[in-house]
Amino acid sequence: MEPTESAAPDSWLRLRRRVGTWRGTRWTGRGHGRTGGRTPACGPGAAADTHPPIPLAIAPAPGLAGTAAGTDTDTERHLSWPALPAFVVAAAALVLGAGFYRAFSGHHALFPCGTVGWSLALLTGVIVGHLVMLGRARWWGGTGSGAALTLAVLLLYGWVPAGMVSLTVVVLVGIARRHRWRQGVLLGAVDLLGIAAGALLLGAFGRVPSVETPWRPATWSVATAPEVVLVAVAYLAVSRGLQWYLYAPRSGKVPTVARTALVRQGLVAVALLGIAPLLCVVADAEPVLLPLFAIPLVALDSSLWMARARAEEQLRDPLTGLPNRQWLLERIWTALDDAERIGARSALMLIDLDRFRSVNDTLGHLAGDRLLLQIADRLRLALPRGAEAARLGGDEFAVLLPVADSTTSATRVARGLVAALSSPLDLDGLTLVLEASAGVAVFPDHALDAEGLLRRADVAMYQAKRDRTGVEVYESKRDSNTPDRLGLLGDLRRALDAHEVQLHYQPKVRFDGQVAGLEALVRWVHPERGKVPPDEFIAIAESSGLMPHLTEYVLETALAQVARWRAQGLRVPVAVNVSPRDVHTPGFAGSVAARLARHGVPAGALQLEITEHVLLEDPQRAADTLAGLTGHGVKMSLDDFGTGYSSLVHLRRLPVSELKIDRSFVARLAVDTEDAEIVRCTVDLAHSLGLLVVAEGVEDDETWERLRDLGCDAVQGWLVAAAMPPEETTAWLRARGSRGWQRPRAALPAAE
Repeated sequence: MEPTESAAPDSWLRLRRRVGTWRGTRWTGRGHGRTGGRTPACGPGAAADTHPPIPLAIAPAPGLAGTAAGTDTDTERHLSWPALPAFVVAAAALVLGAGFYRAFSGHHALFPCGTVGWSLALLTGVIVGHLVMLGRARWWGGTGSGAALTLAVLLLYGWVPAGMVSLTVVVLVGIARRHRWRQGVLLGAVDLLGIAAGALLLGAFGRVPSVETPWRPATWSVATAPEVVLVAVAYLAVSRGLQWYLYAPRSGKVPTVARTALVRQGLVAVALLGIAPLLCVVADAEPVLLPLFAIPLVALDSSLWMARARAEEQLRDPLTGLPNRQWLLERIWTALDDAERIGARSALMLIDLDRFRSVNDTLGHLAGDRLLLQIADRLRLALPRGAEAARLGGDEFAVLLPVADSTTSATRVARGLVAALSSPLDLDGLTLVLEASAGVAVFPDHALDAEGLLRRADVAMYQAKRDRTGVEVYESKRDSNTPDRLGLLGDLRRALDAHEVQLHYQPKVRFDGQVAGLEALVRWVHPERGKVPPDEFIAIAESSGLMPHLTEYVLETALAQVARWRAQGLRVPVAVNVSPRDVHTPGFAGSVAARLARHGVPAGALQLEITEHVLLEDPQRAADTLAGLTGHGVKMSLDDFGTGYSSLVHLRRLPVSELKIDRSFVARLAVDTEDAEIVRCTVDLAHSLGLLVVAEGVEDDETWERLRDLGCDAVQGWLVAAAMPPEETTAWLRARGSRGWQRPRAALPAAE
């Protein structure tokens, strides 16, 4: 919605003037129309709609087979004349034709002439002009000043003159809104049917007024008051009921914020309809005074407009003009109802700007607001046809696809939006790049309700933001907030407190057989579920805030075991995996040093394994923590090398002494020449930097031989030993003693 000076908040106007970009905002880009569905009033209550408000009543999909739900705007929704609108127009044409036939055959005038006719025409023109100037098409509540005038003419002169008023409004509004003439015809037809309903009720009471024989107010009495009220109810019930059925959500739900506005509009409507009998009195007694009614009618109509505008403000983000979270939830519910009805999918995307906070802190909030305006405009232009955008707050946006062909197509749209938002922005000559991350959730694959779809899109967005992948689709196995995983999280917390989580140790050996160290691997046997895969419960810990507690537990357990081994004369270093969250925790280096001192373990006996992800979120804090750890003498190992996005750059920045080649390269080393070449280059690079190289996942002799030939320093895997409990590890270490580890005899000939 492009706000007018009278409707927009002062802050909005000041910001727009300072930015210097008073742009007309569109609900969807590339001229494909606007989102949502709000429907204009019919008859005299109609007006030109130059700038669309946020829809309080969200329109449904068209009734045509094969038409996507929510694809078209409300102004285009009936251009192809589905069955019901065509029937309404045909019925109105039939009724109007019958009225004209009766008037001409009975030699009745179509409209009063003289002072009464000109006064009514002038009043009609003033009302229509005012509504056109407002730039609003009203139908919610529907009882504007035009409805009051139509009802007055119906009561006084019958339904043919009232129909002439309605037709006049259709023509005038059609001139102002030439691109919407079909919609004007439909709304005029609806109003004519409402007038016909009122006329039928008048006839039931024995009243058949005409221009020649009006129902003069002088003949009214207390007994006729119910007749007037019932005629008004019939007129409004038919016309507004048809409009609701044609344009309201098929779910029948009234948007929450619209309910208050509807009550306010209803109160004003009562006042407007109360003016109708007064119009009749003045038209009969002193018609020259009729134009004076324009003042109260226009004032009351403006009250209706402002009530609707205030309701719309509650559904719109004041900065960007995009719909807000409250509107989005209402719209998702409607989209899901429509998608379920036609057997289609709907998709929701949440988009977050990755570095907006730092830009906002550096350049100030005004600059941040200007950037958000650019982002919102760019998002509108990048939206595909039928998609709808909203701002949820801060630097977070949402895009709804009411109909999505598949998860793949929704992902493709998300990637296009992320690419559009990630291109450079200009701010007073300063070029800024704000990369975006998006999460995608699809109905009914991932959720069956609006809140669930929103939450799961948020989970996917968090994954994309954390892993720097740009776009992620929701996966339940990565969601720590499913009921099953929430239960597992509680069990894990209790298991840590009860010391039920165990550490197993897997050896790393050099090619001469000497033990290079051990890696501590966490294991958990659930009392009911049995063995829980480490990847599963570690992912839950990482996403829930339990990871620091798990790391403390593993460090404490591992260092206690190292102290026991050293007391037994087994001096072997142990490696412990730490997550990026641990490295970014303030005071982590100091807490590790304190634990080493408490257990009496030298820093050289502990090795921490990290991944390249530690540098992605806050590189400076990560670098400071790693420098503090190495300053205490703790050795660092880079785990899963080759699986990141800038491995060589990160390798130069990380103070590591060892590099571990990921098992995904090692597994196919014997059969894939490309993987073998990658391993060879990695070994050469690491050695040139003075690093040791350990290969993970070594399971057969052929891989052992290839790694030895490529110059790898040590290996780790089932060929050497599986991860073992502390007691078995102790026995394994003692059995090797000074001889070290030797391969089984069956493999020796191949090694010679």
